[in-house]
Amino acid sequence: MSVMNRSMSEYRAGNPIYDIVLNNSDPLLNMHQEGMIGKYDSTVMQKYPKDQIDPRLGPISRYGIVGVLYNKSLVSPEDAPKALEDLVQPKYKGMLVMADPTLHVTTIQWLSSLHKVMSKDKADKYIRELAAMKPTLVESMLPAGERVSTGEMPIAVTFVKYAYTAGKTGAPLDYVRIEKMLGDSHFAVMSNKAPHPNAAKAFIDYYLDDESMKILAQSGEFANRKGIYPPLPGADKIQYVRMEVLDAKAFEDKKKEYGKLFLR
Repeated sequence: MSVMNRSMSEYRAGNPIYDIVLNNSDPLLNMHQEGMIGKYDSTVMQKYPKDQIDPRLGPISRYGIVGVLYNKSLVSPEDAPKALEDLVQPKYKGMLVMADPTLHVTTIQWLSSLHKVMSKDKADKYIRELAAMKPTLVESMLPAGERVSTGEMPIAVTFVKYAYTAGKTGAPLDYVRIEKMLGDSHFAVMSNKAPHPNAAKAFIDYYLDDESMKILAQSGEFANRKGIYPPLPGADKIQYVRMEVLDAKAFEDKKKEYGKLFLR
């Protein structure tokens, strides 16, 4: 949201100094509604399936996949959750950390999209049970990952990529092998008032192509390219499920709903 807010502030002030915005779908769709995004159909789009191309934002470049991470020094693989539903078992109470669902956009999306990986009734019940676990709430996915990587908390709901990036520094992390995982979609878009439009187009061409996607994957990201995966065991087995896209009113409604559950 900070990227969107800064971009909007510059744009509304009549002095947009950015050419490209890299962000996930919901902030970018808000920017599109404001008329801030320029249309550019890169030739590299031909490498992307049609269902992976948003008519307003272009091709999905990468996925922010949300899962369950745990610290193996605090939770053995045998005692770790085996499924999303396991998180609400009483034995894990007091062991969970997650981004605050009254503040964090992706967490709001994740909770409101659980019905895509379980039934609607089951998802509603699960959210209530998860709130009753009294998880430690932090401002975003990164501090959730940091708390489990340092051993401050045993289990986190956060981006799966942290199992790799934190593991590179020696943190004993692993993630729960859930077949279907929810995630958000990321795009590279050009400002419709880009100070350097030709450079912006050249960047998008490169960013969407194979070399850049391989670099993204090697850094732990889930690049949107068949056969290119992060160096994380089992990454090729994850079935990505795109989270709901919420408009501004839906976000506000969900924030209020989750506040009553998680902050009581």
